[in-house]
Amino acid sequence: MKAALVGADGALLHQARRATGRERGPDAVVADILDFAAELRAHGAERYGEPARAAGVAVPGIIDEAKGVAVYAANLGWRDVPLRARLAERLGGVPVALGHDVRAGGLAEGRIGAGRGTDRFLFVPLGTGIAGAIGIDGRVEAGAHGFAGEIGHIVVRPGGAPCPCGQRGCLERFASAAAVSEAWAAACGDPGADAADCARAVESGDARARAVWQEAVDALADGLVTALTLLDPRTLIIGGGLAEAGETLFTPLREAVRRRVTFQKLPSLVPAALGDTAGCLGAGLLAWDLLGTAGSPDPSTPSEVTA
Repeated sequence: MKAALVGADGALLHQARRATGRERGPDAVVADILDFAAELRAHGAERYGEPARAAGVAVPGIIDEAKGVAVYAANLGWRDVPLRARLAERLGGVPVALGHDVRAGGLAEGRIGAGRGTDRFLFVPLGTGIAGAIGIDGRVEAGAHGFAGEIGHIVVRPGGAPCPCGQRGCLERFASAAAVSEAWAAACGDPGADAADCARAVESGDARARAVWQEAVDALADGLVTALTLLDPRTLIIGGGLAEAGETLFTPLREAVRRRVTFQKLPSLVPAALGDTAGCLGAGLLAWDLLGTAGSPDPSTPSEVTA
Protein backbone atom coordinates (compact mmCIF):
# COMPACT_ATOMS: atom_id res chain seq x y z
CA MET A 1 0.00 0.00 0.00
CA LYS A 2 1.25 3.45 -0.91
CA ALA A 3 -0.03 6.61 0.73
CA ALA A 4 0.72 10.29 0.43
CA LEU A 5 -0.22 13.80 1.32
CA VAL A 6 -0.81 15.54 -2.01
CA GLY A 7 -0.81 19.29 -2.58
CA ALA A 8 -3.21 21.15 -4.83
CA ASP A 9 -0.62 21.19 -7.60
CA GLY A 10 -0.10 17.41 -7.39
CA ALA A 11 3.09 17.73 -5.33
CA LEU A 12 3.95 14.83 -3.04
CA LEU A 13 4.28 16.45 0.39
CA HIS A 14 4.76 13.21 2.32
CA GLN A 15 4.91 9.54 1.30
CA ALA A 16 4.59 6.27 3.21
CA ARG A 17 4.37 2.59 2.33
CA ARG A 18 3.49 -0.61 4.12
CA ALA A 19 2.75 -4.22 3.24
CA THR A 20 -0.81 -4.94 2.14
CA GLY A 21 -0.88 -8.06 4.29
CA ARG A 22 -3.54 -9.77 2.21
CA GLU A 23 -2.62 -13.14 3.74
CA ARG A 24 -4.42 -11.97 6.91
CA GLY A 25 -7.73 -11.78 5.06
CA PRO A 26 -9.95 -9.13 3.42
CA ASP A 27 -11.22 -7.55 6.64
CA ALA A 28 -7.69 -7.04 7.93
CA VAL A 29 -6.71 -5.26 4.71
CA VAL A 30 -9.67 -2.86 5.03
CA ALA A 31 -8.77 -2.20 8.67
CA ASP A 32 -5.19 -1.43 7.70
CA ILE A 33 -6.32 1.02 4.99
CA LEU A 34 -8.46 2.86 7.54
CA ASP A 35 -5.59 2.95 10.05
CA PHE A 36 -3.11 4.09 7.41
CA ALA A 37 -5.38 6.93 6.29
CA ALA A 38 -5.98 8.06 9.87
CA GLU A 39 -2.25 8.07 10.62
CA LEU A 40 -1.56 10.07 7.47
CA ARG A 41 -4.25 12.60 8.35
CA ALA A 42 -2.77 13.00 11.85
CA HIS A 43 0.70 13.51 10.36
CA GLY A 44 -0.64 16.21 8.05
CA ALA A 45 -2.37 18.03 10.90
CA GLU A 46 0.80 17.95 12.98
CA ARG A 47 3.12 18.93 10.15
CA TYR A 48 0.98 21.62 8.48
CA GLY A 49 -1.28 22.76 11.27
CA GLU A 50 -4.52 21.60 9.65
CA PRO A 51 -6.01 18.23 8.69
CA ALA A 52 -6.52 17.04 5.15
CA ARG A 53 -9.50 18.57 3.36
CA ALA A 54 -10.46 15.39 1.48
CA ALA A 55 -9.28 11.87 0.88
CA GLY A 56 -8.90 9.65 -2.17
CA VAL A 57 -8.30 5.93 -2.35
CA ALA A 58 -7.55 3.88 -5.47
CA VAL A 59 -7.97 0.11 -5.38
CA PRO A 60 -7.86 -2.78 -7.87
CA GLY A 61 -10.75 -4.84 -9.14
CA ILE A 62 -14.30 -3.83 -10.02
CA ILE A 63 -15.23 -0.45 -8.54
CA ASP A 64 -18.59 1.30 -8.31
CA GLU A 65 -17.26 4.84 -8.10
CA ALA A 66 -20.71 6.43 -7.85
CA LYS A 67 -21.67 4.37 -4.79
CA GLY A 68 -18.16 4.27 -3.35
CA VAL A 69 -18.10 0.47 -3.22
CA ALA A 70 -15.26 -1.93 -3.99
CA VAL A 71 -17.47 -4.49 -5.71
CA TYR A 72 -14.90 -7.23 -6.30
CA ALA A 73 -11.15 -7.67 -6.01
CA ALA A 74 -9.91 -11.21 -6.49
CA ASN A 75 -6.43 -10.61 -5.08
CA LEU A 76 -7.80 -9.03 -1.91
CA GLY A 77 -10.86 -11.23 -1.43
CA TRP A 78 -13.21 -8.23 -1.43
CA ARG A 79 -16.88 -8.29 -2.29
CA ASP A 80 -19.10 -5.23 -1.94
CA VAL A 81 -16.91 -3.33 0.53
CA PRO A 82 -18.39 0.16 1.26
CA LEU A 83 -14.91 1.63 1.38
CA ARG A 84 -15.85 5.27 0.80
CA ALA A 85 -18.34 5.33 3.66
CA ARG A 86 -15.97 3.57 6.05
CA LEU A 87 -13.12 5.95 5.22
CA ALA A 88 -15.33 9.01 5.60
CA GLU A 89 -16.44 7.79 9.01
CA ARG A 90 -12.87 7.09 10.13
CA LEU A 91 -11.64 10.48 8.89
CA GLY A 92 -14.28 12.56 10.61
CA GLY A 93 -16.66 13.04 7.72
CA VAL A 94 -14.30 14.59 5.14
CA PRO A 95 -15.19 14.03 1.46
CA VAL A 96 -13.78 10.75 0.14
CA ALA A 97 -13.26 9.67 -3.47
CA LEU A 98 -12.97 6.01 -4.45
CA GLY A 99 -11.32 5.13 -7.75
CA HIS A 100 -9.79 2.31 -9.74
CA ASP A 101 -6.02 1.97 -9.40
CA VAL A 102 -5.19 2.01 -13.12
CA ARG A 103 -7.65 4.78 -13.95
CA ALA A 104 -6.26 6.83 -11.08
CA GLY A 105 -2.75 6.27 -12.41
CA GLY A 106 -3.92 7.33 -15.85
CA LEU A 107 -5.51 10.46 -14.41
CA ALA A 108 -2.20 11.45 -12.83
CA GLU A 109 -0.18 10.70 -15.96
CA GLY A 110 -2.64 12.70 -18.04
CA ARG A 111 -2.78 15.76 -15.82
CA ILE A 112 0.71 16.04 -14.34
CA GLY A 113 2.77 13.31 -16.03
CA ALA A 114 3.61 12.20 -19.55
CA GLY A 115 0.26 13.30 -20.97
CA ARG A 116 0.17 16.75 -19.43
CA GLY A 117 -1.54 19.16 -21.81
CA THR A 118 -2.97 16.35 -23.96
CA ASP A 119 -6.71 16.35 -24.60
CA ARG A 120 -6.95 12.64 -25.52
CA PHE A 121 -4.64 9.89 -24.30
CA LEU A 122 -4.50 6.18 -23.59
CA PHE A 123 -2.43 5.03 -20.60
CA VAL A 124 -1.34 1.38 -20.74
CA PRO A 125 0.67 -0.09 -17.84
CA LEU A 126 2.42 -3.38 -18.66
CA GLY A 127 2.71 -5.35 -15.45
CA THR A 128 1.45 -8.71 -14.22
CA GLY A 129 -1.43 -8.04 -16.58
CA ILE A 130 -2.27 -5.21 -18.96
CA ALA A 131 -4.88 -2.59 -18.24
CA GLY A 132 -5.69 0.80 -19.69
CA ALA A 133 -7.05 4.22 -18.86
CA ILE A 134 -8.84 6.35 -21.46
CA GLY A 135 -8.19 10.04 -20.87
CA ILE A 136 -10.59 12.66 -22.23
CA ASP A 137 -10.20 16.37 -21.46
CA GLY A 138 -8.69 15.96 -18.02
CA ARG A 139 -10.79 13.04 -16.84
CA VAL A 140 -10.64 9.27 -17.24
CA GLU A 141 -13.56 7.37 -18.76
CA ALA A 142 -14.84 4.53 -16.57
CA GLY A 143 -17.48 3.25 -18.99
CA ALA A 144 -21.09 2.34 -18.35
CA HIS A 145 -20.15 -0.54 -16.02
CA GLY A 146 -16.65 0.41 -14.89
CA PHE A 147 -14.80 -1.77 -17.41
CA ALA A 148 -13.56 0.84 -19.88
CA GLY A 149 -9.92 0.53 -20.90
CA GLU A 150 -9.46 -3.22 -20.38
CA ILE A 151 -7.12 -3.44 -23.36
CA GLY A 152 -5.39 -6.50 -21.91
CA HIS A 153 -8.41 -8.56 -22.86
CA ILE A 154 -8.48 -7.62 -26.51
CA VAL A 155 -7.97 -10.92 -28.36
CA VAL A 156 -4.85 -10.52 -30.50
CA ARG A 157 -4.12 -14.22 -31.11
CA PRO A 158 -7.43 -16.05 -31.69
CA GLY A 159 -7.28 -19.57 -30.30
CA GLY A 160 -4.06 -18.75 -28.42
CA ALA A 161 -3.13 -19.22 -24.78
CA PRO A 162 -6.07 -19.39 -22.38
CA CYS A 163 -6.66 -16.34 -20.20
CA PRO A 164 -8.18 -16.37 -16.69
CA CYS A 165 -10.94 -14.13 -18.06
CA GLY A 166 -12.26 -17.13 -20.04
CA GLN A 167 -11.08 -16.09 -23.51
CA ARG A 168 -8.10 -17.38 -25.47
CA GLY A 169 -5.39 -15.25 -27.03
CA CYS A 170 -5.79 -12.11 -24.89
CA LEU A 171 -3.14 -9.42 -25.25
CA GLU A 172 -1.91 -9.75 -21.67
CA ARG A 173 -1.10 -13.43 -22.25
CA PHE A 174 1.56 -12.32 -24.76
CA ALA A 175 2.74 -8.81 -23.94
CA SER A 176 2.56 -8.32 -20.17
CA ALA A 177 5.70 -8.39 -18.05
CA ALA A 178 4.45 -11.67 -16.61
CA ALA A 179 3.98 -13.19 -20.08
CA VAL A 180 7.45 -12.11 -21.23
CA SER A 181 8.96 -13.52 -18.03
CA GLU A 182 7.23 -16.84 -18.61
CA ALA A 183 8.26 -17.03 -22.26
CA TRP A 184 11.89 -16.09 -21.57
CA ALA A 185 12.19 -18.54 -18.67
CA ALA A 186 11.05 -21.31 -21.01
CA ALA A 187 13.32 -20.18 -23.84
CA CYS A 188 16.49 -19.86 -21.76
CA GLY A 189 15.85 -22.81 -19.45
CA ASP A 190 16.08 -20.76 -16.26
CA PRO A 191 12.81 -20.88 -14.30
CA GLY A 192 13.87 -17.82 -12.31
CA ALA A 193 14.44 -15.60 -15.35
CA ASP A 194 12.13 -12.62 -15.80
CA ALA A 195 11.26 -9.86 -18.28
CA ALA A 196 14.11 -7.64 -17.10
CA ASP A 197 16.55 -10.50 -17.79
CA CYS A 198 15.02 -10.89 -21.23
CA ALA A 199 15.49 -7.17 -21.96
CA ARG A 200 19.15 -7.37 -20.96
CA ALA A 201 19.61 -10.41 -23.17
CA VAL A 202 18.01 -8.53 -26.07
CA GLU A 203 20.48 -5.70 -25.56
CA SER A 204 23.38 -8.18 -25.60
CA GLY A 205 22.20 -9.64 -28.92
CA ASP A 206 20.80 -13.00 -27.75
CA ALA A 207 18.74 -14.39 -30.65
CA ARG A 208 16.36 -16.33 -28.39
CA ALA A 209 15.64 -13.22 -26.35
CA ARG A 210 15.06 -11.17 -29.48
CA ALA A 211 12.51 -13.70 -30.69
CA VAL A 212 10.63 -13.65 -27.37
CA TRP A 213 10.77 -9.86 -27.21
CA GLN A 214 9.58 -9.38 -30.80
CA GLU A 215 6.62 -11.68 -30.23
CA ALA A 216 5.59 -9.51 -27.29
CA VAL A 217 6.15 -6.27 -29.22
CA ASP A 218 4.10 -7.52 -32.18
CA ALA A 219 1.21 -8.59 -29.95
CA LEU A 220 1.31 -5.28 -28.11
CA ALA A 221 1.34 -3.33 -31.37
CA ASP A 222 -1.70 -5.29 -32.58
CA GLY A 223 -3.59 -4.45 -29.39
CA LEU A 224 -2.57 -0.80 -29.43
CA VAL A 225 -3.60 -0.31 -33.05
CA THR A 226 -7.00 -1.81 -32.29
CA ALA A 227 -7.32 0.64 -29.40
CA LEU A 228 -6.19 3.68 -31.35
CA THR A 229 -8.55 2.77 -34.20
CA LEU A 230 -11.44 2.91 -31.75
CA LEU A 231 -10.30 5.80 -29.56
CA ASP A 232 -8.07 8.00 -31.74
CA PRO A 233 -5.85 9.19 -28.85
CA ARG A 234 -3.33 11.96 -29.35
CA THR A 235 -0.84 10.25 -27.04
CA LEU A 236 -0.16 6.64 -26.05
CA ILE A 237 1.49 6.44 -22.62
CA ILE A 238 3.16 3.12 -21.83
CA GLY A 239 4.09 2.35 -18.23
CA GLY A 240 4.55 -0.57 -15.87
CA GLY A 241 7.49 -2.90 -15.38
CA LEU A 242 8.05 -3.72 -19.04
CA ALA A 243 8.39 -0.03 -19.92
CA GLU A 244 11.45 0.15 -17.67
CA ALA A 245 13.36 -1.42 -20.57
CA GLY A 246 13.31 2.04 -22.16
CA GLU A 247 14.19 2.24 -25.84
CA THR A 248 14.71 -1.53 -25.93
CA LEU A 249 10.91 -1.56 -25.87
CA PHE A 250 9.96 1.80 -27.34
CA THR A 251 12.09 1.77 -30.49
CA PRO A 252 10.69 -1.51 -31.89
CA LEU A 253 7.21 -0.77 -30.55
CA ARG A 254 6.98 2.59 -32.30
CA GLU A 255 8.09 0.95 -35.54
CA ALA A 256 5.63 -1.94 -35.13
CA VAL A 257 2.74 0.45 -34.53
CA ARG A 258 3.83 2.65 -37.46
CA ARG A 259 3.81 -0.36 -39.81
CA ARG A 260 0.28 -1.28 -38.81
CA VAL A 261 -1.51 2.03 -39.18
CA THR A 262 -3.14 2.84 -42.49
CA PHE A 263 -5.79 5.58 -42.35
CA GLN A 264 -5.32 6.14 -38.60
CA LYS A 265 -3.42 9.14 -37.29
CA LEU A 266 -0.23 7.95 -35.63
CA PRO A 267 -0.20 9.12 -32.00
CA SER A 268 2.82 10.04 -29.94
CA LEU A 269 4.03 6.95 -28.08
CA VAL A 270 5.82 7.90 -24.87
CA PRO A 271 6.96 6.31 -21.59
CA ALA A 272 5.04 7.04 -18.40
CA ALA A 273 6.65 9.68 -16.20
CA LEU A 274 5.39 9.01 -12.68
CA GLY A 275 6.46 5.42 -12.05
CA ASP A 276 4.74 3.56 -9.23
CA THR A 277 3.56 6.79 -7.60
CA ALA A 278 1.00 7.39 -10.37
CA GLY A 279 -1.90 5.63 -8.65
CA CYS A 280 -1.24 7.40 -5.36
CA LEU A 281 -1.05 10.79 -7.05
CA GLY A 282 -4.21 10.00 -8.99
CA ALA A 283 -6.06 9.24 -5.76
CA GLY A 284 -4.99 12.64 -4.48
CA LEU A 285 -6.22 14.32 -7.65
CA LEU A 286 -9.59 12.56 -7.28
CA ALA A 287 -9.81 13.98 -3.77
CA TRP A 288 -9.01 17.52 -4.97
CA ASP A 289 -11.67 17.11 -7.65
CA LEU A 290 -14.25 16.60 -4.90
CA LEU A 291 -13.41 20.04 -3.55
CA GLY A 292 -13.70 21.84 -6.87
CA THR A 293 -12.08 25.19 -7.50
CA ALA A 294 -12.91 26.41 -4.01
CA GLY A 295 -10.84 23.54 -2.64
CA SER A 296 -7.85 24.14 -4.87
CA PRO A 297 -5.82 26.83 -3.13
CA ASP A 298 -2.63 28.41 -4.34
CA PRO A 299 -0.03 25.59 -4.51
CA SER A 300 2.22 27.55 -2.17
CA THR A 301 -0.22 27.02 0.71
CA PRO A 302 0.24 23.91 2.86
CA SER A 303 -3.22 22.37 2.55
CA GLU A 304 -3.11 18.75 1.54
CA VAL A 305 -5.22 15.72 0.86
CA THR A 306 -4.61 12.11 1.71
CA ALA A 307 -4.29 9.50 -0.99
